[in-house]
Amino acid sequence: MDKNTIIGFILIGLLLFGYSWMSRPSQEQLEQQKAIQRYNDSIMQVENAKLSAAQNSQFAKDSLSNSKTDSSTLIINEDSLHQQQLQETYGIFSRFAEGQEKKLKLKNEYITLTFDNKGGVIKEAILNNYKTYDSLPLTLFNGEENNYGFIFKAGGRIVKTSDLYFEPIKSADGNSIAMRLNFGNNRFFEIAYTLEPQSYMVKMDIHQKGMDKILPLNTTNLDMYWEQTMRRQEKGRMFEERNSALYYKFVGSDVDNLSESKDEQENISVGIKWFGYKNQFFSTAIIADSKFNGGLIKSNIEHSDKYLKQFSTETTFDYNPASEKVSGFRIFMGPNLYPLLHSYDKKVPSNEQLDLDKLVPLGYKFFRWINTWFIIPMFTFFGKFIDNYGIIILLMTIVIKIFLAPLTFKSYMSTARMRVLRPQIEEINAKYPGQDKAMERQRATMDLYSKAGINPMSGCLPMLLQMPILLAMFAFFPSSIELRQQSFLWADDLSSYDAIFSWDAYIPIITPYFGNHISLFCLLMTITNILYTKINMDSTAGQQQMPGMKMMMYLMPLMFLFIFNNYASGLSYYYFVSLLITIIQTYVFRKCINEEKVLAKLKENQKKPRKKSGFMARLEEAQRQQEAALRQQRKNRR
Repeated sequence: MDKNTIIGFILIGLLLFGYSWMSRPSQEQLEQQKAIQRYNDSIMQVENAKLSAAQNSQFAKDSLSNSKTDSSTLIINEDSLHQQQLQETYGIFSRFAEGQEKKLKLKNEYITLTFDNKGGVIKEAILNNYKTYDSLPLTLFNGEENNYGFIFKAGGRIVKTSDLYFEPIKSADGNSIAMRLNFGNNRFFEIAYTLEPQSYMVKMDIHQKGMDKILPLNTTNLDMYWEQTMRRQEKGRMFEERNSALYYKFVGSDVDNLSESKDEQENISVGIKWFGYKNQFFSTAIIADSKFNGGLIKSNIEHSDKYLKQFSTETTFDYNPASEKVSGFRIFMGPNLYPLLHSYDKKVPSNEQLDLDKLVPLGYKFFRWINTWFIIPMFTFFGKFIDNYGIIILLMTIVIKIFLAPLTFKSYMSTARMRVLRPQIEEINAKYPGQDKAMERQRATMDLYSKAGINPMSGCLPMLLQMPILLAMFAFFPSSIELRQQSFLWADDLSSYDAIFSWDAYIPIITPYFGNHISLFCLLMTITNILYTKINMDSTAGQQQMPGMKMMMYLMPLMFLFIFNNYASGLSYYYFVSLLITIIQTYVFRKCINEEKVLAKLKENQKKPRKKSGFMARLEEAQRQQEAALRQQRKNRR
């Protein structure tokens, strides 16, 4: 054997020895293998005992007393194996891994809660004063639809409280329940729930003692998880799903939410005050006394008839196992009623406010203040004296139209001035015919308006000032739980659509967006809108319009039919009444305004020297620049 061969064998040996050394199991893995071996040996013993009992059944009949002894031994072995499995899975918590389920209730005027000692959780929440769309008791969640708890990390094991059986203790006054894990020797971990009278808020406090003997001393936070499959509660699934989302509030800052229309998740790394699972009209929120340390939140659309979405939260909070005082929580389970949610921030410093009222979507900040300062107080005021919400909406519409009447009148006067100048406009059109003289025609028209003292934008500005109110009402009605299941005329629920005709067949494009029904208030609103458009078109007949503008004006109401068909019938009813009042105002203004006097006044203005407004001066300057550019283009072409 030559030298190179010997060196090769030595290197191979060294490689094999190194590989064996590097891949040797750790002490933890050796212990785990031993545990697995003990487990397999126990299984083998049980199987051998069963096989031996089967093979010697005849002998067992002859020796009945001996057989009983063997069976007892088998049962003991199986029980020992089961206890060993629990010990390996749960460690010191193994004594709580088995037990008998017990259910207890807490109830007040507003809510009925059922607690389960397995997990020590609220298992069911029923709102006493509300019903589902099909007249069943309104259950926010039941059974496995809502699951939450804490995670202990001890002895290399991860143990969820949802797997443990707590000892339930109900107070003498019946207002609170404590769920306790008693480790003995004055060591325990306890979750205490308190439900006050006339409240949707449940206080959840953690009491403990001696947990520093159970959990590692270097534990600085406790993991918490919360999962919920949200039930469908309303008649219109499409709109309810569109208004359901996972909300959360940053500590000392604003409220945000995940997408309502798609699956989404987000990993938050800053402090969170509360997490909320919001339905269209009802919510469940867990609020920390201190804060949550961020977390992973997920929202997924549930494709079933009974459920809307799946929400989940994984978070942590500051925790000291040696401390008997642990930061607690509040759990809100109730309606998205703005006055109720806003009341939790009364007499609270601004930097500590919960802002739970943001669970009621009342529009963007620019429009939200209109609802919170004017619309909701007016709505609440009328509600104190009138039970019929259809009448309340009618009165609100009248008040809003009276408030906007000066702007409406100003807009109509601008239209009337331009209408009486129609003969002079037609003379200008005849003097400058054709597209090549469009700039001269426009300049002459603007010069006429300037001399007559007319601002072409004066008719649009009042309409623009009304838009914030229209948009605020657009957000208010679908979010108003007061309208839920309130009937008016043919509509049995002003918070949902009022179908007069429905069908079951799925129609592509139509069903996903329009729905399988036709809403009567929406149809009436559309017809009234077309009528109002015709009145406006007639009043501006003879004025210059862009090609196809007339057709576009009539198409807009038809588009609203598709948009509002699934919206709250209360919203369509409001727009319907508002349009009717606007039409009546138009005819009243027409009767009260003498257009001959208006024309005489404009002709008198034309004779007077008039200083041009800044707007008109800028507009004319822009026209001159445009004309110069057009002349230069024509010159270049030649």
